[in-house]
Amino acid sequence: MKLPADLVASLRPSYEGRRVCVTGGAGFIGGHTVDAIMSLGAAVTVIDDLSSSTSQHIADLIDLDPERIRFVHGSILDRSAMSLAIDRADIVIHLAAIGSVPRSVADPLRTVAVNIDGTVAVLEAARAAKVRKFVFASSSSVYGGEGALGVARVEGMAVRSLSPYAASKAAGEALVSAWSSSYAMPAVCLRYFNVFGPRQPADSAYAAVIPAFLRSMLGSRPPVIFGDGAASRDFTFVSNAVAANLLAGVSRADLHGQAVNIGSGRAITVNQLASALASMCGMTHLHPRHEPARAGDVPHSLADITLAKGLLGYVPVTEFEKGLEETIAAYRKSLAAV
Repeated sequence: MKLPADLVASLRPSYEGRRVCVTGGAGFIGGHTVDAIMSLGAAVTVIDDLSSSTSQHIADLIDLDPERIRFVHGSILDRSAMSLAIDRADIVIHLAAIGSVPRSVADPLRTVAVNIDGTVAVLEAARAAKVRKFVFASSSSVYGGEGALGVARVEGMAVRSLSPYAASKAAGEALVSAWSSSYAMPAVCLRYFNVFGPRQPADSAYAAVIPAFLRSMLGSRPPVIFGDGAASRDFTFVSNAVAANLLAGVSRADLHGQAVNIGSGRAITVNQLASALASMCGMTHLHPRHEPARAGDVPHSLADITLAKGLLGYVPVTEFEKGLEETIAAYRKSLAAV
């Protein structure tokens, strides 16, 4: 994953020499975010309990540049670990979470503990450290089931969570807004829309749709579609989420905990996604297998990114098709290495 040279050049002066704490930095979006922050000349501390990731990527970065990256193996619920991780940080990018709708339905208590109580712990550590900016990873799932194909979600819409995960992210947004208001902590909540890309886990019962499809297709097995496949998503390549994180971390706008959509501004159905992947993988002979729709899944999701453009200067840096190409190439490479 690479960011545009002009974006890197514009961000480097704001990050060079800064200290950034990334919670969940060993994970999918976190790992790519850490890569980008280090490329901009900042020092990074990662805190991660490795419950849904491994330390390999962070260990590789430490081997390359041990002076600018530090790893704290611990939970965000551990206040002493959080205090250690956030010490002297200028910017906090809070990505750590139980990040799956089906997993939250199966285990709501852990989802609430990590995503709500954990967010309070991170906010309190950030307040004690007097950080300059707090960036919270929220989710488009907070919008719930309202809407129709092609109708974009706007930040002012009502929150109607359909799953414990969505509810926990909505609660996290409220907490970030409250801490920002109460303690004069500049903060913003980024509502990611269906992020995908290289290094996204595919070997889990809770894998997101694109890695799950690729794991099946590249293994010559038909992909499984939950429901009729008419559900639509704003699939957002990981470089776009990383760009948003970086822009938010040094934004000069008045950030007081408001929610901001981060997506591509384009939606396709799950059936269309399956067809596109089959064509790009050379697996058009594989026909999807349909299973009952899952509890908590929303029918349609599309981002209006007008506010992100105006407030953060965010525009998508990688188009959907290019993102799929990079993702497929990465999964082919990883499978060949097994």
